[in-house]
Amino acid sequence: MKKVIFTAIGTLVLSSVAFSQTPYNKGFRLGLGLNGGFPTDGDYDGSLGIDARLQYDFTKKTSITLTSGYTHLFAEPEEVGFVPAKLGFKYFLGNQFYAMGEAGAAFGVNGNIDNSLILAPVFGFANKYLDASVRYEYYSDYETDQIALRLAYGFSLKKKK
Repeated sequence: MKKVIFTAIGTLVLSSVAFSQTPYNKGFRLGLGLNGGFPTDGDYDGSLGIDARLQYDFTKKTSITLTSGYTHLFAEPEEVGFVPAKLGFKYFLGNQFYAMGEAGAAFGVNGNIDNSLILAPVFGFANKYLDASVRYEYYSDYETDQIALRLAYGFSLKKKK
């Protein structure tokens, strides 16, 4: 299944780059975000986190992303935290709305929590400086998943032409 997903993402990226008709200033963007989440079950009360996302724009509509930060899960009797590291593919549906898929790992850093695979479909809105999104995060080795909201400030690292 992973091979099919990565093959589909790779094909979409390469075809978008190959068939792009207008020149586009490719380059990097950086976003710094705050996250809040709600459990899909009752294992914890909520989550709060911060992240940094590096994005490389292939075309005006396609980008790859690398996201990491810290997420804290609030629960009784023991609160836990992890560091997510995710690779993603972002496709803009218009000028500002996008769909993205992310896959990566969660590395447990405190509490009784191990490492886990993360898979996350994302839908969001982005303009020159603001990025707001909602995502469903699946954790393969945790006893919960979450629906999370992200609000971020982003800026371009591209060289001006």
